[in-house]
Amino acid sequence: MMSKKKEINVFIENTYNEFEQTTGIKVDCAQLTRDTAKITEYFLSEEMLFKNSCLNGYDFSLLYFDIVLTDNKKIREINSEYRQKDSPTDVITFAIFSDSPKEERFIFDKEINLGEIFISLDKTLSQSKEETHENKTFYDELYFLIAHGILHLLGYDHKDEESLQEMWNIQQKMIAGIR
Repeated sequence: MMSKKKEINVFIENTYNEFEQTTGIKVDCAQLTRDTAKITEYFLSEEMLFKNSCLNGYDFSLLYFDIVLTDNKKIREINSEYRQKDSPTDVITFAIFSDSPKEERFIFDKEINLGEIFISLDKTLSQSKEETHENKTFYDELYFLIAHGILHLLGYDHKDEESLQEMWNIQQKMIAGIR
């Protein structure tokens, strides 16, 4: 567990400028940035979560990562190129630090670049409207996907239904931890 508070820098870029115009939903990147840092801080404050992460055993003072908000077309291109799945998805994570072999993990000046998260605002909105979906608002779904991406950046994965459900439970706790 962290002995002292770590600095967390998050850069969120909304590349889907037409989203607000077509849906009427304003995406407040400044608020998302603050809340994403809080979600990450919550994760780091939970001893068992931290111990099971890729950060366990590393000395660092700063974590940083990027989030790119995009549309279904762009995320479909990324999904096709990197996962060989020719369909849009909700979130894709490039976990630079956790996916690197331990001997190749790069820490410079006690700073760790965790990687990058891509989120489709189109999928976020459509999933928030699904009758069977737990997250009933656009922002509930967006925060759920941000937390999911953060968990992937920190080395969590879901290879089966049980590990996926475990990740979802952690995500809900991370989101509840900031409210």
